[in-house]
Amino acid sequence: MVNQGKTRKKVPSSVPPRKQRMVCLMSEEEVQIVDRYLEKYQIKNKARWLREIVLSYIHQQLLDEDYPTLFKEHDMRR
Repeated sequence: MVNQGKTRKKVPSSVPPRKQRMVCLMSEEEVQIVDRYLEKYQIKNKARWLREIVLSYIHQQLLDEDYPTLFKEHDMRR
């Protein structure tokens, strides 16, 4: 009988391994909020979810703040 359990996706060798660690401390209340969210939306990989959320937020902020303009901010506020 063959095991029909979960299968893992193979990571291509072109993807560099993650070697840098970031640590974030959270209060019990914050952890409960995150855990409830993950359970509600059936998210299984907490680390990937956190990475995606943080990086997408940073990316959006950079796009919003650094968009090209014709005039400098000082000139536009006149």
